[in-house]
Amino acid sequence: MRFEVLRQRVERAETRVESCMDRAYSHRQVFREAWRRGWTPGRIVVAGLLSGFLVGRAEPLSKVGGARWLQMLGTVSTMLASLRAAAASEEAGEAADAAADVAAEAAVQSGAAGPVPAAGTAPAATVAAPGDGQRVRAPSPAEAATEVSER
Repeated sequence: MRFEVLRQRVERAETRVESCMDRAYSHRQVFREAWRRGWTPGRIVVAGLLSGFLVGRAEPLSKVGGARWLQMLGTVSTMLASLRAAAASEEAGEAADAAADVAAEAAVQSGAAGPVPAAGTAPAATVAAPGDGQRVRAPSPAEAATEVSER
């Protein structure tokens, strides 16, 4: 086969794949909307009651002791706390980025020369090292909080 014929076959195949992907995406959107419309409050309550009944009939509680339930509750509680902390951390990072953008824009508008430090970073303090004449940077709060500093 000639190269040109192979190239045309590949282009046709790519076109078919793109059209299939577009159709799949539109079908998925339609399914998602139908799924969301289908879960009315009454159906949610019925599904909860039905699943509770089925779980109760299986009697998993008799096989799992009280200590296991407390352990599972503690694990779930820790997981939820870490998810909340991660969300708060991401929000704080976004706020810091926004503050840095505003500070950079303000510095450009005021005509200040020199780099603007990123939000949330304090200037590193320098401490005179004894005897060698060089200045050593004091650790940042994050470095000071860890047991092993990466110097």
